[in-house]
Amino acid sequence: MEVKVKEAYQIPEAYLAVYARCPRNGSYPDGLARSIHFAISRDGKVYEPLYSGYGMLFATGEVRSDNTIQPLGVKNPRIFQAGKGQFGITAVRVLENGEADESSRGKILLWLTNDLEDFGKEMCIDLKMERDVEVAICHLEEETGTYSFLWKDTEGGCWKNETQNPSDAAAMSEAAKAVWEEEQGVWKPCFMSEGLQGEACCLPWKEQMEEDALPGNQLPITRSLCDRLALRWGKLRHVGVRLPEKVEVSSIQDVEAVKACAVYSDGSTALKEVEWETKEMDFSQPGEYEIMGTIAQDKLPFPLTKGFADPVIMRRNGKYYFLSTNDNTDDVGLYVREADSLEGLFSPDVKLHLILDKNEEKGFVQTFWAPEFHEIGGRLYILFAISGKVWGPQCHMMRLKEGGCITDPDGWEEPVRVVRKDGSALAAEGITLDMTYLQAGGRSYLIWSYRNGINSPLDTGSMLMIARTDEKEPWKLTSDPVLLSRPLYGWENVEHTINNEGPYAFMVGDEVYLTYSGGAANGYTYVVGLLRASAQSDLLDGSSWKKEGAPVLSFYSVEGEYGPGHNSFFVDKDGSLRIAYHGETAIDGNLRCSGIRRIHFDLQGRPRFDLSAERDLDPALRQVRMKVRVR
Repeated sequence: MEVKVKEAYQIPEAYLAVYARCPRNGSYPDGLARSIHFAISRDGKVYEPLYSGYGMLFATGEVRSDNTIQPLGVKNPRIFQAGKGQFGITAVRVLENGEADESSRGKILLWLTNDLEDFGKEMCIDLKMERDVEVAICHLEEETGTYSFLWKDTEGGCWKNETQNPSDAAAMSEAAKAVWEEEQGVWKPCFMSEGLQGEACCLPWKEQMEEDALPGNQLPITRSLCDRLALRWGKLRHVGVRLPEKVEVSSIQDVEAVKACAVYSDGSTALKEVEWETKEMDFSQPGEYEIMGTIAQDKLPFPLTKGFADPVIMRRNGKYYFLSTNDNTDDVGLYVREADSLEGLFSPDVKLHLILDKNEEKGFVQTFWAPEFHEIGGRLYILFAISGKVWGPQCHMMRLKEGGCITDPDGWEEPVRVVRKDGSALAAEGITLDMTYLQAGGRSYLIWSYRNGINSPLDTGSMLMIARTDEKEPWKLTSDPVLLSRPLYGWENVEHTINNEGPYAFMVGDEVYLTYSGGAANGYTYVVGLLRASAQSDLLDGSSWKKEGAPVLSFYSVEGEYGPGHNSFFVDKDGSLRIAYHGETAIDGNLRCSGIRRIHFDLQGRPRFDLSAERDLDPALRQVRMKVRVR
């Protein structure tokens, strides 16, 4: 039978769906469920959630006149084709608990995106009628460039508005009476279960989501776009190994220098040390061999140590040092560990050196929180927060004496409180904590978390602040503090925990990556968020920073790790960038534990923080072989 090549290799359509989820107490609360989720399908029957089923687009909360935050969510998201290669997503804004948002009467939210990776700035579209919106769909007439918004109110009325510029409120037409047209591409997820009649599909995330996916709609997309989205929003994994076909050596050191190139599902790579079997080789005379090897992997399973939060690791003078908040001592005292290896930091017999203890006379009584090592102006400092008898942590720092020993309490100078440029307190009211240091573009910065009115009706929530400082006296600001970020998204402001805290930065080339944490620091909702900026930009200008709309690390990222957050970064002896963080071993756990992972950079150069040990190095691919010729 003759087969036409074009038909035989024709790629079928794929599908992209959007939806919200039903909240689940204790596993997926309001702030997460009432966001926009995405799923892809290659056959229109079996769907795969993007980002492991975690929300990807969140409504921005509003700052009230009293400086508190009104958390917000969405319902009834819809996706549409917004021109060649462009997509739009509409949704109705609601309160976090799902009730109608009075400020959103007659309004909907709109996002426009070219790549379904960067969703651009959220737009609030005024439909010019004071009615509560139930659902809205949009259509773009490409020939005229007209956006048509068809929407239903909560009483069943149907209306239509048109505009050629959604970002210009004045360009929107008045709402006109319309007839609701049956939506095209309505997505109604169904699940394989006993007694279910009709067409059903077995969703891969059934055990996780059950039937809590609320129907949205779907669009046909190309197979290539579907594959690209799966790579961008899916979990990378180790899929192969590359080695030289043959190497020439003259010593065992030459063999040991050969590394394996691990290949990942997106085509990105990473070099790995190999433990080569060289016992049978004779380096005294020429010869050819085929040798076996095992790709090396750290023995650093989670959790590494229990009851230690906000971990920081530093490598200095050939040794590793570990600092953290010590929950085992009720967060009292600063303890340092020292070891020759990462594994050694967490050995059962490792010594904890107490370098700063409780001292009521000096006002060091409680909340010895989030200590960090930083080298500033050639001197080693520890930045941390501490309280006196009256609870209220404030940022301090202490400097290692010239020639001082890191593990010796007498090796450190007296802690000093961080102050403004005029010498006054960093904050006249409220608390300051989680301070970190950043040097970028030849300038020095301090970044910290500030909060006022905690546990009161006027709680501002914790927010990130930034200011310039000088290396010579880093405890004194040289500029006024500037607001950098507030917890306006549902994943930052969740279950009444209003947090932007734990900032820590690293740089790649000219790009500054600043991570921070949101959600409950001792709960499963704790996550890591990300801000990015150019090192050459004015980092005191909020517009220089781009804030990711979804967390880069959550309890959906790595199986068995809940509430990962308050992280730091360090470079190991092999030059690999690592993340240290705390998390919990159960969704209802209350014991913070430390963990370490390698940061992987994907094919587009984006840092990935969620590569579990098994996805970083597939155990089935650890054994390798190589041909070797002795010169």
